[in-house]
Amino acid sequence: MKCIVTGGNVKALGKAVHSLSRIGDEIYVEPLQEGLSLRAVNPSHSAYACFLFAPLFFQQYQPGESGSSPDAGAFRCKVHIKSFLSVFRSLPSLEKTVEKCLISLNARASRFRVQLHCKYGVVKTHDLSFQECESLQADFDTAQCAHTLRASPRLLADAVVHFPLNLAEVILCASPGGKVSLRSYLDEETELSRAMVTELCLSEEEFQAFHVKQETQITFCLKEFRGLLSFAESSNLPLSIYFDIPGRPAIFTMEDPVLSVHLVLATLVEPESPSSQATSCTPKPLPPAQDFTTDDIDDYMIAMETTCGGTEGSSPSPTFPLRRTSSDAQESESDHEESIPGTPRQKRFRSLFFGSVLSRSQSAAPSHPSQEVLAEDSEEES
Repeated sequence: MKCIVTGGNVKALGKAVHSLSRIGDEIYVEPLQEGLSLRAVNPSHSAYACFLFAPLFFQQYQPGESGSSPDAGAFRCKVHIKSFLSVFRSLPSLEKTVEKCLISLNARASRFRVQLHCKYGVVKTHDLSFQECESLQADFDTAQCAHTLRASPRLLADAVVHFPLNLAEVILCASPGGKVSLRSYLDEETELSRAMVTELCLSEEEFQAFHVKQETQITFCLKEFRGLLSFAESSNLPLSIYFDIPGRPAIFTMEDPVLSVHLVLATLVEPESPSSQATSCTPKPLPPAQDFTTDDIDDYMIAMETTCGGTEGSSPSPTFPLRRTSSDAQESESDHEESIPGTPRQKRFRSLFFGSVLSRSQSAAPSHPSQEVLAEDSEEES
């Protein structure tokens, strides 16, 4: 794989890496015929993000190795986020000094190289370690979501800035009457005497698209949403929000002829929500009162396959310079389900709608020896 990024697109690529660093500890790199895909998932599998850069985004884009067949499977790898982030650490410096960025992946030489060609002939070369992996994708369909909101990133960023940085979740409320509100979420263990609740109300006129069939409120994590807003502000692309009943995932998208961005976040299930009833064929225990999933999500996102390609014959991009034509889309993925305890406190995430397929060597990870802790037992472990 070899691709060359020039001009302001270098900063856009760096912004995407910064946004993915809010999601997980690793970036999954997959060169496809329809573009370069950068994906990330958090440890609890409750947040998934995908940035697909079309061939038009690059000055030169070669998904496979030179001389290889176009039908051959693409080599996929994952890179530690700290290594990738160190290359694009200073975004203002990238815009002022970097003229061209060369990214190459050579599976035979086990080398993932990022070269920054700066002014005055200075070339910075970064050889990053990587690990071969299978494709990581989420299967989601925005057409199955009953409610849709679309707004400028500046409107949402100005609303989110009022919430404290340590706030874990936020509640989005929307009603057919044209009222939309964002409110801080407080769990049951929060002391009301020390709690601060922030709520902002927006009107229907402030949105570019407003389709809400019934009054609905969903609760999702704020950290990942902030990372997407940071990228949306720099690219000035409208942000679309697709959501349904509590417990079903919320989907945040941005579309451009040279770029496609998807963020999928799990939502909190309400204790009285009827969606907590099991509908899958395999018997499963009912989720607890505060669980970021619902069993009817199996029919919605149990498959592990999706397509993130752009549309053919689209209009020139108003945001990014165009370089060359794009290719047809492909799709491939597998299914994986497991229950993993995650954050925030007293909540559990279940990876029902996305996951990764690891190789045999990766799945057989050695267990770490237990360490003795000099502390008083607080409760008996089960």
